[in-house]
Amino acid sequence: MDLALAPETLARWQFGITTVYHFLFVPLTISLAALTAGLQTAWVRTEKEKYLRATKFWGKLFLINIAMGVVTGIVQEFQFGMNWSDYSRFVGDIFGAPLAFEALIAFFFESTFIGLWIFGWDKLPKKIHLACIWMVSIGTILSAYFILAANSWMQHPVGYKIDKAKGRAELTDFWAVLTQNTALSQAFHTLSAAFLTGGAFMVGIAAYHLARKKHIREMKTSLRLGLVTVVIAGLLTAISGDTLGKVMFKQQPMKMAAAEALWDGQKPAPFSIFAYGDVEKGHNTVAIEIPGLLSFLADDDFTSYVPGINDVNKAEQQKFGPGDYRPNIPVAFWGFRWMIGFGMFSFAIGLAGLWLTRKKFMLPKHLRVGEDEVPHLVLFKNKALSPKLTPWYWRIATWTLAFPLIANSWGWIFTEMGRQPWVVYGVLQTRHAVSPGVSQGEVLTSMIVFTSLYAILAVVEVKLLAKYVKAGPPELTEADLNPPTKIGGDTRDADKPMAFSY
Repeated sequence: MDLALAPETLARWQFGITTVYHFLFVPLTISLAALTAGLQTAWVRTEKEKYLRATKFWGKLFLINIAMGVVTGIVQEFQFGMNWSDYSRFVGDIFGAPLAFEALIAFFFESTFIGLWIFGWDKLPKKIHLACIWMVSIGTILSAYFILAANSWMQHPVGYKIDKAKGRAELTDFWAVLTQNTALSQAFHTLSAAFLTGGAFMVGIAAYHLARKKHIREMKTSLRLGLVTVVIAGLLTAISGDTLGKVMFKQQPMKMAAAEALWDGQKPAPFSIFAYGDVEKGHNTVAIEIPGLLSFLADDDFTSYVPGINDVNKAEQQKFGPGDYRPNIPVAFWGFRWMIGFGMFSFAIGLAGLWLTRKKFMLPKHLRVGEDEVPHLVLFKNKALSPKLTPWYWRIATWTLAFPLIANSWGWIFTEMGRQPWVVYGVLQTRHAVSPGVSQGEVLTSMIVFTSLYAILAVVEVKLLAKYVKAGPPELTEADLNPPTKIGGDTRDADKPMAFSY
C-alpha cells in the first residue's frame, strides 16, 4: 500500500493520466488541420459548395479539438516543474531546447494563423485565407516533431555530456537530438497514426450521417476522403511501425523483449500471439507463437538471435548495478497488441469501405446513384449488401472513429512504460527524477483535482462535438460564397470582431 501511494508512483499516475488524456486531441489536431485544408483547397479550385460546407463543418470540429489540446498540453508542461523537478534540473538544458523551438516556431505558426483563419472568412481573399489553414497544418506537424524529438532523446539520449561538477546533463549537439534515427522513425510512425486517426474520425461521422440519409453530398465527399486517408495512413503506420520496431530492438532490447514476453533469448525467435506466464519466475506457461517471425521483425532475418528479458536484465545489472530493470511485462505485452490490433482493424474497415463504395465506373448501371443519393454498398460486381447487412456496415464504420484513439493511447503507454525503470534510458532512473520536496498528500490532491477537471472537460468536449456533429454542415451565406478580393473585406463589420462565418 505504501508503494502504491508513494510520491513517485502518484507522480507517474498523474503524468500518465495527463499524457494519455492530452494525446487524445493531438492526432486529431494534426490530421484535421490538414484534411480541412485539403477540403478548402478543393473549394478554392472548383468553387463547389459541397467543399465549402464540408470545410466549415470539419473546421469547427478541428477548432473544438485544438482548444482542448492546448489546455491539457499546458498542464502537462507545468508538471515537469511540479512533480519532476529533479528531472528538469538534470536534463532541462537538453529537454528544454526542442520544447523551446516548439513554442517559438511551431506554436507561433499555429496560434497566429489559426486566428487569421477563424476571423478572416470575410476579411481575406480566399487564396490568402486558404494559405492560413495550410500554415496552421504545417505548425501542428512542426509542433509534433519538436516534442517527439524531445521524447526520443529520453528513449535514446544523444548529443550530450554529463557535467559531474554541476551534476547535470548538458547539450553538445542539438542537431543530433533533432535528427537521430529514433526521432525520425518515431515522428514517421506518430504522424502516420495521426492521419489514421483523423481519417477514421471523418469516416465515422460521415457514416453516421449517411446512415440517416442527411447532408449526403458533403458526407459522401468526406467519406471518400476519410477512407483514402485511412488506407494510406494505415499502410504508412504499419511500415513506420516496422521501422521504429527495428530501431527499438537495437536501442531498447528490454522494451521489445517485454512486448513479446520473450523471457530467454532465442535463435530464431518466435512472435507471440498470446502468452501467459509467471513474471516472478520469468517464464511463460502458455504461449501461441509464430516461429521465426520476431527475428524477421527485429533484423529482417528469420534466423537471427533476439535477446530475452532475462538476458537483457542480467546485462543491465552488470552495466548499471544491482536492480530489476524489467518494465511491467503484462502492460508492455498487451499494450503492444492492442495498439496494433485497434490500428489495423481501422485499416481493414477503411479498405472494405473503399471497395464497398467504389466509383461509378466500377459498378453496373443499376447500382449507380446520383450525387444526392446514399451510395450502395456493393460487395460483388452485381451484388449489393442486403438491407440487413448495410446498416451494420454503417454502424461499424461509425464505431471505427474510436479505434485509432484507443490504439494511440496504448501506443504511448507501451512507449513510456516499456522504458521503465528509466526516465532517460541508461542515464536517469524514474525514482531519481521525482520532485524531492513534494509530499504524498500534495501529489495525491493535485492528481484528484486534475483528473476530476479532465473528466468535466471530457463531458464538455463530447457534448460540444456531439452537438455540432448532429447539426451537420452549416448553410452558406452570400458572404461565404463571395469572399472579398482584397485584404480587409467589408468594413461594416469592423466593430464586430466575432462576426466570422460560423
